[in-house]
Amino acid sequence: MAETLLVVDVGNTVTQMGLAREGRLTARWEVATRTAATPDECCLAVEGFLDAAARGLAEAPAPLPPDAAGAGDGAPGDGGEPAGRPGDAALACVVPALTSAWEAALRRVTGRRPLVVGPGVKTGLRMGYKDPAEVGADRIADLVATREDHGAPALVVDLGTATTFEVIDADGSFAGGLIVPGAAMGARALADAAARLPQVELRAPGAVIGRSTEEAMRSGIVWGEAARIDGLADLIEAELGYALPLILSGEGAGLLAGLLRHEAAADPALTLRGLVRLHALNRRPR
Repeated sequence: MAETLLVVDVGNTVTQMGLAREGRLTARWEVATRTAATPDECCLAVEGFLDAAARGLAEAPAPLPPDAAGAGDGAPGDGGEPAGRPGDAALACVVPALTSAWEAALRRVTGRRPLVVGPGVKTGLRMGYKDPAEVGADRIADLVATREDHGAPALVVDLGTATTFEVIDADGSFAGGLIVPGAAMGARALADAAARLPQVELRAPGAVIGRSTEEAMRSGIVWGEAARIDGLADLIEAELGYALPLILSGEGAGLLAGLLRHEAAADPALTLRGLVRLHALNRRPR
């Protein structure tokens, strides 16, 4: 029986966990990222996910679109039967204070030191970045999954605490990108800095022109994020001289994909699938 892989992406706001078998994600789970956590607490989060997956409560990742580069040939992301107890793990963590706790927890759960994405990990990517060591682990995973599952060229936009734009050029190389404050960060900053403005939920506005303070804020933040993505995509395409398929991942990917002028594919499990790919590149089966 194929070994089950546990993949964990620790972001500044949300931590994603996934299970994969034979290169395919079978379950996905999200929890809020704690600013501090012990290995015991990380273990509890993982065990909660494993229990939910065993009981069929964890999300089954949506299949890749039929026209995706890897669709139909065993590419990850197609769901499938529930996976068993994990025998290995791969970790991407952009919160340095949490890396050791998660690494210890994953070693305890699987009985094996996890693959931690960072300098020295094989990616199969040609890097156009001045210092590749500066590229975050989640960005690396996004790039690997995008190139393998969606092809090149491509522009991947990962929506999180920061919104990152990553460009894979026509040669399949990482050409660089942009990092901007995320929509949720903007909403929190607006509510914190302006005494009379509330914190609003980021969901689809009913109209562009808001008719209350809450509607105006929601419309400005959500439509503003969509306009920013469209505008920056236009500038990137103008600089490169060719069009780029647009892939959205992260928080609210499905919502924003439907609001853009550019045709965009929402792929919420992109980072987890990238971790599955990176594990395959760097680990030999036992």
